[in-house]
Amino acid sequence: MIQAQIIQLLLVATIYLFFGSTVMLYFLLAAFNGILLLETVNYIEHYGLQRKETAPGKFERALPHHSWNSNHLLGRLMLFELSRHSDHHYLASRKYQILQHHENAPQLPTGYPGSVILALVPPLWFYVMNRKIQTMKKEI
Repeated sequence: MIQAQIIQLLLVATIYLFFGSTVMLYFLLAAFNGILLLETVNYIEHYGLQRKETAPGKFERALPHHSWNSNHLLGRLMLFELSRHSDHHYLASRKYQILQHHENAPQLPTGYPGSVILALVPPLWFYVMNRKIQTMKKEI
């Protein structure tokens, strides 16, 4: 862990030395945006969904209904089929280009790009998603 941190600091220092403070700032902003997008998507993919515990410390196999799905074209194109995350849970070895849509998987109210924006406003996210989860539980 320490070695990885040192390498990252050396990278930022090298960018500063060769390209200056402006480029270094842009690099750090781009890195921050990447981390924010990654962590927001991780949060969205499984929000409010649980797997049943089959034995102490063991849980049922991850299936399509354990992650949120979306079949919106813009999100599919922008995020390389990430919106079909449920199929990845169903068959992890399937390549991202051929992931399939699962109608029986929980469906996000918007595509992933819209859900990322929604998740960045927590009160709105909780209002929309908690109502959706409650509706799903009533249907089961």
